[in-house]
Amino acid sequence: MVKHHLFWPICMLAILLLFNLVYSPRFFAITMKDGHLYGSLIDILNFGSPLILVAIGMTLVIATKGIDLSVGSVVAISGAVACLTISKSNDQNALGTLLLSVGISLALSLLLGLWNGFLVAKTGIQPIIATLILMVAGRGIAQLITSGQIITVSSSSYKYIGAGSLGTLPFSIFLVAIVFVISVLLTRKTALGLFIESVGCKPTASLLAGVRSHTVMLSVYIFCGLCAGVAGLILSSNVSSADGNNAGLWYELDAILAVVIGGTSLNGGRFFLSGTLIGALIIQTLTTTIYMIGVPPEITLVVKSIVVLAVCLIQSDTFRKTILMSWKTRKYPAERGVKRHAAKS
Repeated sequence: MVKHHLFWPICMLAILLLFNLVYSPRFFAITMKDGHLYGSLIDILNFGSPLILVAIGMTLVIATKGIDLSVGSVVAISGAVACLTISKSNDQNALGTLLLSVGISLALSLLLGLWNGFLVAKTGIQPIIATLILMVAGRGIAQLITSGQIITVSSSSYKYIGAGSLGTLPFSIFLVAIVFVISVLLTRKTALGLFIESVGCKPTASLLAGVRSHTVMLSVYIFCGLCAGVAGLILSSNVSSADGNNAGLWYELDAILAVVIGGTSLNGGRFFLSGTLIGALIIQTLTTTIYMIGVPPEITLVVKSIVVLAVCLIQSDTFRKTILMSWKTRKYPAERGVKRHAAKS
């Protein structure tokens, strides 16, 4: 049970939730208003949706022993293109305008993912360098699209993507659920997951075994770009505006942390989408906790980094064994001395 890869992430998520419950007794309260559910837990799922999407795509990239630092910029570009397209329309609420803006944004996100995959798979550039190029340039592209301003739109149909509800729950939760289920089915019910893991473990060996490693790497970067594009639509539609400078800022780091907390190794190979989901919820719950207890904005990132470091250390088998051995040494120093003496004799 303790050795299960989800044990420690679930424990840390439970600890964070219990801390919030102690601090705010109504933290778990869920109310119904105008046919919609409201509450802190619903907010965590709703506001954490973009991060979960980006982290799902990042998981498959990391499984191939890669990294994508450009997801934050892709988020900004996706939202900027969608809002710019809607703002240029004469009828912002028209269904055709919505479909056009979403289609252009997602197509561009796929193209950006293809660009990253081409640099990594075809040209052999190291993933961290290849995606760093788009991370820097993409943020500039987003600001060029918005002309350095915040583009606001008044489209109720577009706002529905990030702020609308389906039944009693936010629509964004259903988007995440669809992407998550599709990802799990494709990677666990087909050979694709095995191909991704084999490329992450031994790309040369997998190529010799008949796996098209370049195609696999290209595919995961395209998928990661698509996930970031959908996340950009959710973020921008939620506030009915696009900010090329701040949208998706540091999302790449939060996504990587979510993947690592979920148990996927940065060395590639075996990956855990369910663990990534828990990791992203931990990051979002931590963010909610920081805001709720009133941590000053200037030290928010410091507090967040300290907590994430503690989570990662607790998950580390080596760290736990070191602490346990240190505790045993202090508790039974004489006994250990006798054993060493007996061994020498």
